[in-house]
Amino acid sequence: MAKEDLAVELSARQRTLIIWAALLALFLGALDALIMSAALPSIVAELGGLPLYAWVYSAYFLARAISLPIFGKLADLYGTKKLFLFSIGLFIVSSIAAGMANSMAFLIFSRVFQGIGAGGNFALVYIVLSEVAPPGRRARTLSLGSSIWGISSVIGPTLGGVIVTFFSWRWIFFINVPLGILSLLGIGLFLSESHKRKKQETSLDFGGLFLFSTFMLGLLTIFITGGREIAWGSSMMLTLTLTTLLFGILFLYVEKRVSDPMVDLSLFRSRNFSLGNGAIFLASFTIFSFFAYVPLYIQGSLGRSPMEVGLAMVSLSLGWSFGALLYGRVSSSGSEKLWSVAGGVILLLGALWTMRFHLQTGMVECFLAFLVVGVGMGFVSLSTLILVQNAVSSDDLGIVTSFHQFARSLGGTIGVGICGGLVTSAMFSRLEETTARLPTELMLQLQKSTEILLRPEFQRLIPLESRESLGQAVFSGVFAVFVAASLSSVLCLFCCLMLDRGGESES
Repeated sequence: MAKEDLAVELSARQRTLIIWAALLALFLGALDALIMSAALPSIVAELGGLPLYAWVYSAYFLARAISLPIFGKLADLYGTKKLFLFSIGLFIVSSIAAGMANSMAFLIFSRVFQGIGAGGNFALVYIVLSEVAPPGRRARTLSLGSSIWGISSVIGPTLGGVIVTFFSWRWIFFINVPLGILSLLGIGLFLSESHKRKKQETSLDFGGLFLFSTFMLGLLTIFITGGREIAWGSSMMLTLTLTTLLFGILFLYVEKRVSDPMVDLSLFRSRNFSLGNGAIFLASFTIFSFFAYVPLYIQGSLGRSPMEVGLAMVSLSLGWSFGALLYGRVSSSGSEKLWSVAGGVILLLGALWTMRFHLQTGMVECFLAFLVVGVGMGFVSLSTLILVQNAVSSDDLGIVTSFHQFARSLGGTIGVGICGGLVTSAMFSRLEETTARLPTELMLQLQKSTEILLRPEFQRLIPLESRESLGQAVFSGVFAVFVAASLSSVLCLFCCLMLDRGGESES
């Protein structure tokens, strides 16, 4: 059955059940990333392994990011249904293993496989939604996926707190089991296999898969650990960087010489494929930098409560969901470039708005500015996905859809890494200029992790005479993020302006 015929042959009931089963799989992966923040202190208290604390999250994220394009390529070669069942099943089994973990090392090991399962779910959800969307309603169907992120951002941290308080941290993993089984049943019973392999003689490019995975693992590790676990100028960082570059060069060399490469480099000759992925990379750089460092500004500079920090973060997610849903409801065929440009403009306006922030900015203004940023991201993320999909044949739908999701993850990771360096550099430069410096021990803790400022136990250790100067130093650091996000938004808008209208849309 060809991909373009699949949506036509589905009944309305079957299509609805497939969509809900797919969205449930996406919800599980999104929720799992957000629910962990409330549970990690309890996990460390029971399992120990404080030095491995950050890797409970990082291992999941790395595995998820790397597996995204791999599952997309596999979907093009072998179809979606069996792969989707495998990724959901892997997520369920690894969730059980994580919930039963008796050491931090085993928990991290389980989180790697959870991340692989989640990466498969994230890639295949958007492929399945694209395949089963009714004719002329692809954008509307895909926009439902963005709404899941908004729902997860509201439910995740709260649910995590409730589970840890009244049950056990292990239930943040066990709760995935019944929901995962529902998703598994929905996909297994109602989704038909979309297509057979493009060529009977096609085989998986194992060399490209290995080199791509190693290169991306190195690249993401550089930006996750740089300036934190590994100093930027250290010999270890230099070795990691050179090794990563070597694997990247080998990957390009191999991919140019195999008949069916892991990533077909000829796809980048398409203006809309290259610029569409570039736009979402840059938009993600902007919004995920805000997700990471706005809490420092609101709590560290403005002196607001954690609840107010949460509201500001929710405005980013809700704006993103609203923008994508609005685009899905009112967009028309052939209007993708117009919506991407509108999204780029709105994203830039929101980013520029943050450059007006100061030490007395009100929470209403913060909420509105980040809502604007989120709406711009919603427009850009969905319109560029449609343009990227329309830029290639249906045989490559899997790899281009998953690569778009991968570009989003990569942009967020690099944005957070670069902005982390900017925050640290600007903040400590400002602290060195002030007379009311922090005690040496607190300065050393800050150098290891600026996020420690958000912990109440650290805030209680700050001398009263140093708090005002620290607030100003934090603002200097986060203002550098606002500048970097604005520059990234300018480049995103440029990519959107350079897009072609593309072929006939299915949105």
